[in-house]
Formats: sequence, structure tokens, C-alpha cells
Amino acid sequence: MTIDDVGRLAGALAGVRRTTRDGLAEWRYHGRLVARQLDHGQVVIRAEFEYRDSVVRQFPATFSIPARFARHMMVVADLAAGDHGAIEDALEAAWQLQRSAG
Repeated sequence: MTIDDVGRLAGALAGVRRTTRDGLAEWRYHGRLVARQLDHGQVVIRAEFEYRDSVVRQFPATFSIPARFARHMMVVADLAAGDHGAIEDALEAAWQLQRSAG
């Protein structure tokens, strides 16, 4: 999976718009973060704590929680080594989370 793939998946979610910050892509639902590019191979995805912990257990090669995100509702996805279906599911879950927030 590539950043372009993430962009296509996120862009297909109703109300999600792509922006950039410091040259890196972000996808937001009505201003609320769904996912943000960290570098060419990783994105951080918004996730409820329970969901985040579950996907890290189920897909340890795909998702991680670096120390800087431990206290935040976010999980990091490895695009190259990760399970594409799990990443797609996490993006949709992030979108659902942000939809329900407003």
C-alpha cells in the first residue's frame, strides 16, 4: 500500500478532504483528523483506545503505538509491510469515529 492508496481510500469516505501540512498529507472529516502521513511509509490513524489496542494485538506487523502517541487516540500503520485490509478498516473506523463526534 502507498500514500496514494491511502488517499484514494480516505477520499472515498463521505466528507473527508485532503489537506497538507509541512508537505505531508492529512485527511480530515469536517476538520477532524482521520489520518495523517508521517513519512513515505507510515500514516497515523485516529482510533479509539480499545480499537487501537485490538488492532495492534491482531496485526503487530501493521500497527504500532510509538511512545509519542501512547496517550492519544492514534495508531501508526506501516504501509509497506502492513495488512492492506486492516489499514482500510482502520481508516473507515477513524472516519466513523469522527462522524459520531459531531
